[in-house]
Amino acid sequence: MTRKILLATLLVMAFILGGASSAFAREYADIYMDSTRSSMEKAGVKAVIFPHWFHRIRFKCKVCHENIFIMKAGHNNISMRRIMEGEACGVCHNGQIAWEALYCERCHAGEFEPKKTANAVEQ
Repeated sequence: MTRKILLATLLVMAFILGGASSAFAREYADIYMDSTRSSMEKAGVKAVIFPHWFHRIRFKCKVCHENIFIMKAGHNNISMRRIMEGEACGVCHNGQIAWEALYCERCHAGEFEPKKTANAVEQ
């Protein structure tokens, strides 16, 4: 337990002090998810912000990867149907291991980023 608290403290200090490398920051950063943007907009919910750091300080990578999630962006086909059927996030978010996926605002907490057009210039 003390080791987990120490790790969490060190992670927070690294980010606050700006000493985290970009690779470290990518590994633990929140993940903006909008691969099903059109269905989310149709349902009237916000974009999903997955708190990767929150999960990572509590669990080892192998808890989720590769048995539940593939470690490649866009390759997991996460949907509310799958979650409610106990797949993807629903493996844990089932009301027994973690809170049920009935509280939309806990995950759907981000604003959609502007849609990029073919002529858009990245700044």
